Amino acid sequence: MTDRIVVLGAGYAGLGAAKRAARRLRGAGARVTLVNAADRFVERIRLHQLAAGQRLPDLPLAGLLDGTGIELVVARVTGIDSGSRTVRLDAPPYELSYDVLVYALGSAAELDSVPGVREHAYTLATADEAVRLGARLAGAGEVTVIGGGLTGIEAATEFAFTRPGLRVSLVSGGLIGEGLSARARRHLHRAFRRMGIAVRERTPVAKLGPNGLLLADGDELPAETVVWAAGFRVPGLAAAAGLATDRHGRMLVDRSLRSVSHPEVFGIGDAAAADRSGRATRMACQTGLPMGICAGDAVADLLGGREPRRARFRYVWQNISLGRHDGVTQFTRPDDSPLDAVLTGRTSAAFKERIARGTVWAMRHPGPYRP
Repeated sequence: MTDRIVVLGAGYAGLGAAKRAARRLRGAGARVTLVNAADRFVERIRLHQLAAGQRLPDLPLAGLLDGTGIELVVARVTGIDSGSRTVRLDAPPYELSYDVLVYALGSAAELDSVPGVREHAYTLATADEAVRLGARLAGAGEVTVIGGGLTGIEAATEFAFTRPGLRVSLVSGGLIGEGLSARARRHLHRAFRRMGIAVRERTPVAKLGPNGLLLADGDELPAETVVWAAGFRVPGLAAAAGLATDRHGRMLVDRSLRSVSHPEVFGIGDAAAADRSGRATRMACQTGLPMGICAGDAVADLLGGREPRRARFRYVWQNISLGRHDGVTQFTRPDDSPLDAVLTGRTSAAFKERIARGTVWAMRHPGPYRP
């Protein structure tokens, strides 16, 4: 009997898992189906560049899957029935049955944590959102980015670099780059001053309106264009299907990335919370791609009658671009806590570009991952 493997999501994690499983199971009679809402692979780590008006490489999934034997289904997942082991879709074939399911549906912008975000803010979680924001910025005189994490930092600096006449503000409820070392944060602020970016830290936003922000301390901040980069959420499909999830809806998985409640399901990428000594994995391609390759190996082990091996990956750095010619590379301990070691300037920018291009290469050739 043919083993049916269905992978939901073709981001860094899902595409890596599908291709790795297909390679490991070639000739074993297994069928791998990859489901994705779009027919293109999106380099999510470059969406701030797309919004800034830069052109990105076109990466059709059909080309990335050529020769793998993987069936691509372009459709949105509308539901999962874990009892009958079926996935419901909004387009043909409308339903898929599985023996093993890989859940890699990623994350989206959190639009409901602050009133007015859904109605008045632009976001950067998908290619369509980035294109829509880019069209808005083409005629804008100013932009306010809310969020002091990596997405907000990269967006604000990319906008300032690409459009020198644009007035850019960056607002954060806490410290900007809070998880970075003091040395890395000092470089960030030097870059903000050089680019003329107005910065407000420890300034929570209470509400967004059509003409600006209401801050938690009662102050009002006028804003023509607002970019919301202050949080992400995961789809509710795993929880709705009865799979064990954490309080944020991320699937709870064991050391081999299997669901702790449904062992025929693997969870990877942003939509999963791997058990790493009590800490959830960081939402990043640095996590997603190794998780995908580990999951592909684990699926092959499971279907081959072997106990799936433990997923082993560790953090090494965080790469932050500050326009095209500057950046910060924060080296980290394996648990993601920052070291004092950093790269900055053009060296960091070139390093991140090399990593980004190498990630696409890895999408084409998902070989063994060695932590």
